[in-house]
Amino acid sequence: MSVISKRQKAKPLNLKHALSKTKHLDNRTPTNSDHNDESSAYGFLSDFGNGGMYVANYTGFSEWERHSHGDEMVQVIEGETSLVLLIDNEEVPNKIKAGELLIVPHGVWHRFESPKGVKVLTITPQPTDHQIERPSD
Repeated sequence: MSVISKRQKAKPLNLKHALSKTKHLDNRTPTNSDHNDESSAYGFLSDFGNGGMYVANYTGFSEWERHSHGDEMVQVIEGETSLVLLIDNEEVPNKIKAGELLIVPHGVWHRFESPKGVKVLTITPQPTDHQIERPSD
C-alpha cells in the first residue's frame, strides 16, 4: 500500500477539465447508466473520506440510490435537476440549478430527474445501493 503525502493530496481539482473528459449521456434511464463504460458520462476526481468525488454529464432520469455510510453532497455545475428524496415513503422533489447544492442524508433513497441536462459534482460515500424500482423506504 502506498502512502500519499499531505502535499500530494493538497492539489487543486479542475472541474472543467474533469467534465471535458466525460461524454454526455443523452436519455439516461434507470437501466442505462453507463457507469462502467470507458467513454462514460461519469468521472472520478479524488478519494474523499469513505468514498470519492465524482462528476457526471447527462440528460434523463436515474435509478434510485442510497448511501448507508454517510451523507452525499450534490452540486449542480451546469443545468438543473430535480433531486427526488424518498422520505417517509413520500417522493419529495428538490429542484436545484447551477451554483446550488443539496445534502442527501445518509440512508435516504434518492434519484435524479434531469430532462434538460445537468452537469454535477458529487461527494459520494461508499458503498452505494442501486434499485430500479421505487423502494418501499
